[in-house]
Amino acid sequence: MRTLREIFQSHTGRLIHKWDHYFDIYERYFSPYRGSAVNLLEVGISHGGSLQMWREYFGKDANIFAIDINPECKMFEEERTKIFIGSQEDEQFLKQVISALPQLDILIDDGGHTMNQQLVSFRNLFHVIKDGGIYMIEDTHTSYWREFHGGYKKKTSFIEFSKGLVDQMYAWHIDNEKVVPVNYHTENINSISFYDSVIVFEKKNRHEPFHSMKGKPTITPCAIPGLKKESLLHQLKKKLRKKKVDSFARQLKK
Repeated sequence: MRTLREIFQSHTGRLIHKWDHYFDIYERYFSPYRGSAVNLLEVGISHGGSLQMWREYFGKDANIFAIDINPECKMFEEERTKIFIGSQEDEQFLKQVISALPQLDILIDDGGHTMNQQLVSFRNLFHVIKDGGIYMIEDTHTSYWREFHGGYKKKTSFIEFSKGLVDQMYAWHIDNEKVVPVNYHTENINSISFYDSVIVFEKKNRHEPFHSMKGKPTITPCAIPGLKKESLLHQLKKKLRKKKVDSFARQLKK
């Protein structure tokens, strides 16, 4: 069975344009779906060559969907390949697409790469990913490019948005629930992986984490050196917020 890089290197069909290091990332996340009836949505297909590549890689049973703003891309439709024409930052259009989609195993955002396009697509389409599925955004280096409305540390870039979702994953452990409340992303993002120009979200329904102890204690535990003592002011703030005990200590008391 040929790798995706090998399929790409021997490709003579419609044009495909990819950074070489993307193929290792693809293999890591996509290989378990080969030969299955995978549901895949690609945002941005340009000349349509990637549709041919995914078909050869995943096989004849794959259900491939695509979004592109160019009406000419409709010509790439074929059996088990459906094309939607419209803008990935048009929420009304995305709602129409969602109503026609099954739950997705994989979503690849290789669209226009502007900040608003990536943000609007994620906020609308992450919900369509199956439990255990993958949401991948390509070419996220545009978060640092001004012409794409990005910029280093710019708060409205997709990179900075994604960094915020790391905090959201930790919401159960943050002692100020008003700052980072538990929400849908806390309960459904299992991991966020940052690569050069690619971010991968793995979706999994999560519940508040817990831990347990087994076996008999054998030593007198030592105090952890360097821990910051809780100030009276911090204790008062926690009482005013009616903050429950931090998650680790809370579980130890059970």
